[in-house]
Amino acid sequence: MIEKLKRYLPDGFIMGIIGMIVLARIVPGIGHEGSIIELSKVIKAGIALLFFFYGLKLSPENLKNDLSNWRLHALIQVITFLVFPLIILAFYPLLKGSSYELLWLAVFFLAALPSTVSSSVVMVNIAGGNLPSAIFNASISGVIGIILTPAWMSLFLDQQATGFEFSGVIIDLVIQILIPVTLGLIMHRWWGKWAQRNKARISLFDKSVILAIVYRSFSDSFTNDIFSSIPNLSLLVLGAVVISLFFLVFEGTKQLNKLLHFNREDSITVLFCGSKKSLVHGSVMVGVLFAGTTEGSLFLVPVMIYHAFQLFYISLVARKYSREIAPSTL
Repeated sequence: MIEKLKRYLPDGFIMGIIGMIVLARIVPGIGHEGSIIELSKVIKAGIALLFFFYGLKLSPENLKNDLSNWRLHALIQVITFLVFPLIILAFYPLLKGSSYELLWLAVFFLAALPSTVSSSVVMVNIAGGNLPSAIFNASISGVIGIILTPAWMSLFLDQQATGFEFSGVIIDLVIQILIPVTLGLIMHRWWGKWAQRNKARISLFDKSVILAIVYRSFSDSFTNDIFSSIPNLSLLVLGAVVISLFFLVFEGTKQLNKLLHFNREDSITVLFCGSKKSLVHGSVMVGVLFAGTTEGSLFLVPVMIYHAFQLFYISLVARKYSREIAPSTL
């Protein structure tokens, strides 16, 4: 009975994010510059530790063993880092120079993000997909995103983000993300089992860092009154665009699976991993790419909408597939 009830309760992480936004609106400026404990410094340290744990949980041996399924891996990463951005990029000429250009860039940021890790693996497992490949692609997607997400964004951020310097961002990415991930991979041999035993605590730490980033981003925006320039109608349109993007990629991926003649298990993995975007990586990237600017929270809005909807919809699809009896294809 309790387990059934839990299915209908709101996702705790999403509720925490909403709580941070409310707190930022009511009490902005906690841990501001000059405080005894500056939130920005805590977040930088938290991001580095987050990605160290992320690398620590990755098994180099498992990643190596799963490389043989290269068609599946290639398709997922092409959808994640090429198809998504190109879909949104096609609309740039229509919105360039308009009042909606910044909102377009926020959606483009969503499109350039890597896939989720935990939820992709969980949903693939529920649906009966190829679990090892799901783990590999969900994991490697975050590593690839360290390079490709800021690379895509660099095409436009010099023009859009006040105070943005791409060279400084690259240095921050190396210090806060790339070096910790590499150290984690190196230390996996000795501490990997410890990370697996404590993955629940590590996950709680990860989410705490994200909540701190969300609070700081929205606190800065409320302090600078940045949301006053976004009409309610624009937010509704933004939500419709984000959900439409999800269905366009989701249904398109189904057709690609058929064209490539993937079996049921591989098709599920491509469908679930390829259509998802990571709120965790989005929040971290906002903390790095837009540190010192007031636009950061705007770039989280489409990511939050997409993340919440993908969890809801794909959980329904996963349960549907789990009830099917040996179907041949999706």
